[in-house]
Amino acid sequence: MKDEKKSAVDPRILRTRQLIRGAFVELLQEMDIEKLSVNKIAERATINRVTFYLHYRDITDMMEKMADEMIENIERIVDEYAPHFEKQRTEEAWPVLVKLLEHFAENASFYQVVLATKRTPIFTERLLKLLSTLVKAKIDRVEMEDELEESGIHKEIAIWYGSSALIGTIVAWLRNDMPYSPHFLAKQFSLIRSYSYNDLI
Repeated sequence: MKDEKKSAVDPRILRTRQLIRGAFVELLQEMDIEKLSVNKIAERATINRVTFYLHYRDITDMMEKMADEMIENIERIVDEYAPHFEKQRTEEAWPVLVKLLEHFAENASFYQVVLATKRTPIFTERLLKLLSTLVKAKIDRVEMEDELEESGIHKEIAIWYGSSALIGTIVAWLRNDMPYSPHFLAKQFSLIRSYSYNDLI
């Protein structure tokens, strides 16, 4: 249902939101978020204030909705690719991770601003929450809970560790201007997991 509604959105609305998002990203590359204003965003997006307020209540609401869209895009990728690798314990994640990293690379200007800087923690917090959910789902899916318990590892701590390792890798990659291809980075992450007990993503 959600996808049907999205496809029915007026292209002019989508274009206006893209202009606003682009303006937001450009301005954050130039100034601290505290200095942002609706006027500055509207001017950079070549729209007027009234048009901005047709889409968002204020800058906070704009970031909340952008974070929602970010998570929806990531969940769509995970939903599409994860089921094909559910039973492959060692290699399960990295093909999905390739797709996620490709998505980040294709939208690099946005993600380098919202994830690789400390100016907009809402985006990192939302992504970390999603990754924690995915890690927990994997533990449950491949029935690792007993294994963790036998090793003296608390499930909650394993979830923190697995999700933090992945988001930390993604953020470092973005901050360093993506020096490795998505496929290479995902494969490296998979290899690192094979030499550790971090088989949780």
